Amino acid sequence: MNDTLVLAGLTTTPLELISFLLAVTTVLLNIRQNHWAWLFSIASSATYAVVFYGARLYGDMGLQFVFIAASVWGWHQWLRGAGNAPLVVSRLKPAGWAWALASWLLGFLLLSSFLDHYTDTDVPHADGFLTAGSLVGQLLLGRKKVENWHVWIVVDILYVGLYVYKGLNLTAVLYAVFVLLAWTGLRAWGNIARRDA
Repeated sequence: MNDTLVLAGLTTTPLELISFLLAVTTVLLNIRQNHWAWLFSIASSATYAVVFYGARLYGDMGLQFVFIAASVWGWHQWLRGAGNAPLVVSRLKPAGWAWALASWLLGFLLLSSFLDHYTDTDVPHADGFLTAGSLVGQLLLGRKKVENWHVWIVVDILYVGLYVYKGLNLTAVLYAVFVLLAWTGLRAWGNIARRDA
């Protein structure tokens, strides 16, 4: 699975390609609010954990295990709803935005410090910032908050540069596609939230 192959001019591995396809399927299903997205998320996270370990992106590797747990939680949220009511697409209140941004900042400080002091990564701050943002995005997605797409747009744009730097070119393409998909998700979920308000 670590053999190098060239696909559309990009050097990749079979495992990175499989991870790519699983991840695209996940986001497409998320946009449609299909609960099976969470199963694909679990599979994609498991395979990407191995890919990121090989690239010494330990924050991203660890994030994949958190994504697996968050996917189980998100799947439960989407199937069971909030209390006795189904979970619906909604917007964050200003206090929710403040909590999300504060969580991102705190996560960045903790993760980048850990990665800088306890791993051999050459990108502790970028890895920590994007890992923390991804955690915030995943939690907002699990609660069907429109703003999860704002977070993913920012994170995905920055990930493109990081993955190019790390030589994970197919994954960089994936995250460029994710930017477009997140924009589509933002528009779709924004329309749902306006209609249901």
